[in-house]
Amino acid sequence: MQFADIDFLIIGSGKSATTWLQIQLQSDPAVYMPDPELHYFSRNLNRGDAWYLSQFNDQMRDRLIGEKSNSYLYTPGAAKLIHDRMPHVKLIVQLRNPVERAYSHYCMLYRRGEVGPDIASYLEPAVAGDQRLLILGQFATHLEAYLELFGRDRLLVLFYEGVAADPENQIAQVRSHLGLPAWGLAPAARAKAKDKTDPYIPPKIRKRLEWMKPIVRPCRRTAAFKAVHGLIAREQQYPPLSDDLRRRLFDYYEPSILALEKISGRSLEHWYLSVDATS
Repeated sequence: MQFADIDFLIIGSGKSATTWLQIQLQSDPAVYMPDPELHYFSRNLNRGDAWYLSQFNDQMRDRLIGEKSNSYLYTPGAAKLIHDRMPHVKLIVQLRNPVERAYSHYCMLYRRGEVGPDIASYLEPAVAGDQRLLILGQFATHLEAYLELFGRDRLLVLFYEGVAADPENQIAQVRSHLGLPAWGLAPAARAKAKDKTDPYIPPKIRKRLEWMKPIVRPCRRTAAFKAVHGLIAREQQYPPLSDDLRRRLFDYYEPSILALEKISGRSLEHWYLSVDATS
């Protein structure tokens, strides 16, 4: 496998249904994508090019080959690292209202026990000590390096809302960008996105049961495993995103949203309306 054999990358964004895109593409036997996010050009460069290329199946060279790593969008220097090795590659980015994306990301971390219940200390632009959750949603800034190196034609910009509103059209845009013929949607059971309302084992219990993972992994799809999981798991309750904080977050992101409208050539009025509806 060579870098020249890799045809496309889904570069982000996180919490924006990019796994849905991956599942749809993987359902086509003409496409090959490894399951895990490799994060090579963002977190794992020290493993070397040989490691990265070994993640792709040599027997699949007759297919369209790609991978998905959401960290590529916002990692400084990732665009240049990719361009140095794959100037030919096509790029796909799927973006979500940055306010909703930030809150969804916060909920994921809260669910894992990595952040506390004081939501303002993570999402209030004026006081957040760690700006990580906020910076990830500055999409226009993150896209600048890719546009400069690859040009607009190699970058397909999609939006999260299209997955629910018109999934057939959403995947049709992807397939057209990649030069693939029309293909039906994957079965609905496989297309289900991760849902923060799904029952979940609390972090403290999960940590205590960590040692059992290798033992129970072969049983994960059995009725017995699901029954035991159902006894332990519970629906997570999250700190709410108040209307006031939602408005302040939108004000923080508004310049980036305006720039993104110019980049994408799409009106993002529905993002504005989502805030106006709470006022």
